[in-house]
Amino acid sequence: MQLDAIDQRILYRLQENSQLSNQDLAEQVALSPSACLRRVRALEEGGFVRGYRAVLDADKLGFELEAIVHVSLDQSRAGWHEQFLAGIALYDEITEASIVTGASNYILTVRTRNLAAFSQFVEEKLSKIAGVRDLCSHLVMRKVKNRGGMLPLAAWR
Repeated sequence: MQLDAIDQRILYRLQENSQLSNQDLAEQVALSPSACLRRVRALEEGGFVRGYRAVLDADKLGFELEAIVHVSLDQSRAGWHEQFLAGIALYDEITEASIVTGASNYILTVRTRNLAAFSQFVEEKLSKIAGVRDLCSHLVMRKVKNRGGMLPLAAWR
């Protein structure tokens, strides 16, 4: 599927507010509601829209601590990558995980209720995953920008 300017405007607006009614979305992209709905469904079926979700306020829900954790693994162990992936899949505290280049193998984002819960998570769970050689944690003091995984689509307005 090739995206045209209307598809791009639809995606931009859905990313900004996925709760727009089809009527409002159609008006904003200058389409009839039925044509707009057909395009949205085609974008969903084409895999351009992977889902819709609510963005929750972590602080209000009591998850006050966020940490960025650099993880280095013992790569001499057979299956080190697969073992680590299986290990981190068990823990909801890990909200993001990326394979990276540089001094560490992975960077994790971890959310817990407080420092005591974070310490317990690191000591009792994360450090016990097979192959973990080194952990370096950075506590987030304050977020100054958070687009929550949104893509830079400003040119598609």
